[in-house]
Amino acid sequence: MANDRNRMEEEPEIIYIPDDEGNEEEFEVIMKFEVDGSDSKYMMVVPLDSEDDDSDEVYAFRYEEDGDDLKLYMIEDDEEWEIVEETFNTLVAELDGGNEHE
Repeated sequence: MANDRNRMEEEPEIIYIPDDEGNEEEFEVIMKFEVDGSDSKYMMVVPLDSEDDDSDEVYAFRYEEDGDDLKLYMIEDDEEWEIVEETFNTLVAELDGGNEHE
């Protein structure tokens, strides 16, 4: 039941990811999902302080939760990336289709 309540909250989930120089950048988590037939979990994030509001820059990471710790992994395998991209696009299409007339 707690998961349902978390999804209903207006507060966005914010994570901090260090860049190449060690500066932490803020990202909003826009979606988390698992891929069918896999134990891997993925999240899609967008930069919070994007200078271009029209930018559709979305980053995908494989992640693992260890208590309160969140470990992010870059997706470097082309096959894995295609699966993640396809799953994300399917979920977005379902959300768009389900919320159009609200």
